[in-house]
Order: sequence, then C-alpha cells, then structure tokens
Amino acid sequence: MEPTSTLSRGRAPQPPPPERSRYARLAFEGLLLALCGYLIGVAGIPPLFGPPGQDNIQSSVTAGVVADGDGGEASDDGASAEAASEQAAAPTSNMRPGEGVAVSIGRADWSTGYFQAALFKALLEELGYQVGDPSANEHPPGDAYALMAAGQFDFWTNSWYPNHQPNLDDDGVGSALTPIGNLMPASGLEGVVVNSSVAGDNGISSLDQINDDDALVALFDSDGNGKAELHGCPDGWGCAEIINETILFNGWENIEHIQPEDYTADVAESVTKVDAGTPILQYTWSPSGYLTSLRPGDNVQWLSVGGQENVLDGSITPDRDYNDVEPPALGGACTSDPCWLGWPAANIQVTARNEFLSANPPARVLFEQVQLNVLDVALANVKYDTGETSEADIARHAQEWINENRDLVDGWLQAARSAA
Repeated sequence: MEPTSTLSRGRAPQPPPPERSRYARLAFEGLLLALCGYLIGVAGIPPLFGPPGQDNIQSSVTAGVVADGDGGEASDDGASAEAASEQAAAPTSNMRPGEGVAVSIGRADWSTGYFQAALFKALLEELGYQVGDPSANEHPPGDAYALMAAGQFDFWTNSWYPNHQPNLDDDGVGSALTPIGNLMPASGLEGVVVNSSVAGDNGISSLDQINDDDALVALFDSDGNGKAELHGCPDGWGCAEIINETILFNGWENIEHIQPEDYTADVAESVTKVDAGTPILQYTWSPSGYLTSLRPGDNVQWLSVGGQENVLDGSITPDRDYNDVEPPALGGACTSDPCWLGWPAANIQVTARNEFLSANPPARVLFEQVQLNVLDVALANVKYDTGETSEADIARHAQEWINENRDLVDGWLQAARSAA
C-alpha cells in the first residue's frame, strides 16, 4: 500500500510524556536504525545510507579547484585564476525563480508521509515559491489523485507505485498528472505481521494456511464469528484495496479485513496484544516508526500470503499484477522462505499536475533531483511517534534535515535554479 500510518484527521497533537527522557529517545532511534538497516539489507532494497548523488554534487560545487596528484590543495594558480574569472563572468543564477508563484501541496493521511511534504515545502520556499500548508490538503489516495487532477492542489510526495497506479487509470486523472523523480526507489516494503511466538508455537507459515485450518482461524477470531481478523488499512488507502482483493482472489472466506478509522490507534492495540502474547495479524510497512514496536525477526514476523499462486496476478485489477515480482529475501524475519508478502517493494515518488510542471521548470527539476535516505525518513517518524506531532515540529524536523545535509540540498537547489 501507501504505506504508512494514518493519523485521524483533526486529532489534537499529544505532547511527549514527561517521564520520557532524552536517553530513551536515543535508544529508540538506535533500535530503529538497526532494524531498518536489517530489513533494507535483507530485502535487497537500495540502502541509500549515503545521500544519493552526493559525490557528483560535491564535485560540481568544487569545480575549478585543481588538486595535485597527492590530493592536496590547488597547484595550478593560473588555471584556478582562469576558472575564477570565467565564473565571475558567468551570469548569476536567479536565486528565487519561484518568486510570486503560489504553490499548493497535498499530503497523504498517514503520518509517516508528513516529513516528506514538509521537506518539499521548505525546499520550494528556498526557491522563492509561496507554498501553502500541506495539512490543508490531507487526503487518502482514493481521493487525492482526482482532486489533484482537478486542480485542488499541485503535487504531493506520497505516491506508492505500483500500488497507486489504478488511481491514475480513471478518466481524466492520469492524463493530467505525472509521477516524477526517484524520491525513494523500491523502499516501500509492506505486508502482514504475526506474533513470532504464536507463529512458532502453532507452525504458522502463511495466510493461506490460516484460512484452511479451523484451529488457526480460531486463534485470530476475537469475536467468535468464525473468521480470523486481519487488522489492515482504513478505507481509501491503496493497501485496503489490495488486502480486500487478495482475500477475494484467494477465496479466503475464513479471513476478514478489519478496517480501522485510526490506523495508529489500531497498531497501538496490536502492540499491546503482541506484548501480552495475544494472537494478532497486523498490516504494516517500512519506512515507518511502527517497526520499532512491531519488530520483524524479533517479536513479530512478516507473514507470507502462501506461494506465488496466492499473489495477485492482474486477473481482477490489471494494474495489480504482482505475480512475477521477486519476493524479498527476509530470512528469519518471515514465516517462510521465499517470503511472498503479496506486495511488490514500492517506489515512493512525487506526483504532480502536468500544468504545474510545465509552468514551473525549477520545481520540476527539484522534483527530479530529490532522493531521500529511508533511514532519515524513519528517524523523522520516530520523532513524531514520540510526541513531536505539531505542524511546527514537523516543519522543524524537515529544516533540521536540510541544515544537516546543506551541501546536498544546495546541489539540488542549484540545478533547479539553472532551469529557470
């Protein structure tokens, strides 16, 4: 799906508990770093530990400095002087090519995407654009693409492809919008997790197995209606549609999809059940702070849907043909090997209105340039999950990241300014 966490719209931010210490935060973030590094490594997802393209950007920034053979300071004063003269003679870039242009940015209704929206708002503002508040256009994917195509907002940073591709297939929507850039390629890992202890004690290997075994169904049937409860995604999320379609595709009559109004609250209840040893099936994804509490390979495991024959093959929705996608190599973090999660690793991208892109070349180039480290995003999610939830907090998280990655950011901005 789109991964990530949803926040009930309009819910008041919760301050961090007073007893939470700075050291607890550091330990929490350290755990997430280790976990995400493990998951990204075993899943074969590009790690992006170093900022993408940093070497190229740094070399372009330092162009004209001639190093000697030993890697020391410039040794050719004449060449340096000539380069400096040429640079001085070159026309100065317009530092604020977006001056006077109003931009409306949207964001998805899951909190793990808030950081990206705030980051792009700050970057566009450095280019001079007047950017609106992302929270004013917060929508589920089922609404967002049509609203974007109709001009309600210009772009968002929360597309998960191929999961969201069906939203572009509606008449008049796909022709008005363009997925652009490589914000976090192949970084959206998602699926269902189950308690490690419950899976181990009961020999659970897949959702297909659970559906076919009355005793296993009963483990996850808290209301006694004869169906195993799979806690999934709110209505309007792409993952909700994929879960429903996967159940239909496989004829899993003994599994029901529980769709919460508040995903974050639902996950919190699942974490409590995992801690208590109560059987639970819960959808989740990476990058997100949720995996600091639901830890695949530790207290939970990713749960395979079954075999390759249980993966959507496009026969119901043509754009959901995941049958030929290689499963991630998750090892002991999954209940079976190979681990058919039922979802491909998604490309997280920007999607924007064609009219906006045509009218704003600097913004378009910026969208093409920006690529994020998934661990940085996950750590921003941890800050949010530990109480820093106000819009001011989110904006600060983005600005702190910009300050810490200024050389990389300046390279992106310079490329955008050159497009003016």
